[in-house]
Amino acid sequence: MRAFLLQMAEETGADAHRRIAELTRELARSGTVTHTAEELKWGARVAWRNAARCIGRMFWPGLEVRDARDAKTEDEVFENLLAHLNASTNGGDIKPMITVFGLGPPLIRILNAQLILYAGYLQADGSVIGDPRNVNLTKLAQRLGWRGQGTRFDVLPLMVRIGDRPIRLFPWPPQAVLEVPIEHPDAAAVGELGLKWFALPAVSGMALDMGGGVYTAAPSSGIYMGTEIGSFNLGDPRHYNQLGPIARALGLNQGAENPLWQDQAMVELNRAVLHSFSQAGVRIFDHHTLSESFCKFRARERKQDRIVAGHWPWLAPPLSSNLSEIWHMKDLQATMLKPGYFYQPVPELDF
Repeated sequence: MRAFLLQMAEETGADAHRRIAELTRELARSGTVTHTAEELKWGARVAWRNAARCIGRMFWPGLEVRDARDAKTEDEVFENLLAHLNASTNGGDIKPMITVFGLGPPLIRILNAQLILYAGYLQADGSVIGDPRNVNLTKLAQRLGWRGQGTRFDVLPLMVRIGDRPIRLFPWPPQAVLEVPIEHPDAAAVGELGLKWFALPAVSGMALDMGGGVYTAAPSSGIYMGTEIGSFNLGDPRHYNQLGPIARALGLNQGAENPLWQDQAMVELNRAVLHSFSQAGVRIFDHHTLSESFCKFRARERKQDRIVAGHWPWLAPPLSSNLSEIWHMKDLQATMLKPGYFYQPVPELDF
């Protein structure tokens, strides 16, 4: 708490000593702290600045911070997150945003790793219809009474738990979830595969640790980098595994005489993602642009004598990695800084 307030005072000119005294008394009296709106805004933004796995930190000063600490019920949590989803999606002109709920007790937990996720239905033969990463979450939703359509792209409901109360499910209104059909600029057969992806990446399972408090529900959303969808979500063999269908749609030779057919398909799938988002009017970045922005961010932070944490495997783009200057940054350190966003266990998913 003291370090947080002193750092904020150094960067913003706030009165650290008065606030240290106030929060010290509050902590001794109640065992918790109450941050001001300005402290919450500054802490959430700096936590993004400190996020070692995020390549898009150039834009941290513009994070919109929504204060939802007054929300006490599951319905109020959902109403706030529906408002967040609509405001951050912004019709496709995506705005980085975070909604912060109270410290508790009781603790508020969002069980979805992201606000929007596709279901994963485990089949008897071990295959999965949908997203394999979400098999357990899908089982939990079904155990709680949810029934999807059984397609590859069923949007899971939001799952909220407050304290030791039962988990509540909240299906998203279809009009609230903007999705982008994936089409290729030169090959109509790619569009016939029926692929799509949601427009807004909104991480909701991490905790915001700042100034003596841990906010266990603080969903934050940003703007996609194309490779997150093309290379990982749709192209990765452990996820949607679509390189084979893409190659066939493009008429690529998949024989032994063309050992790079997967590379070709991966590039074209990423082209299709960028093209589709552009055609739909949804903001997205290519990995070259975001790599350059990270280098600018790093240079700017160094001028301020601030540590720039970086987890190299997450920051180096998965496509044409060595074309990015990040690939050559051997001095990056995955230092955990506070304020920060941290993973937290979700025991309800243990079957």
